Amino acid sequence: MPSRTRELLVLAATIATGILSRVVHTGLPIIDKYLGDALYAAMVYQFLRLWSPSARTAWVAMAVMTAIELFQLTLIPAHMMGSGSLAVRTVARLLGTQFSFHDLAAYAVGIYTASRLASL
Repeated sequence: MPSRTRELLVLAATIATGILSRVVHTGLPIIDKYLGDALYAAMVYQFLRLWSPSARTAWVAMAVMTAIELFQLTLIPAHMMGSGSLAVRTVARLLGTQFSFHDLAAYAVGIYTASRLASL
């Protein structure tokens, strides 16, 4: 199977698993909350790798995820949740509304795992 096809299949599986992790609840926060966060970061890494593969892709992905997490401190995404527009609320949900150091750790795990799997 060509490398590009494999990468697209892995990306699709990551997105599907991430959605599933938000829909199915186990009662375990590490699965219900942090698995989705790790998969979200892995997805960003995979998109970046498809766009411009380099040795720095993992660092760029972590910088993007950190910027998104820090943006939550502005409270802009939290205020967006009160919008009457479904599109604005959806973007707010994708950005997240509450800063958490735990999310940063989950992002690092997701990016690290995706980068290790990509090198196989």
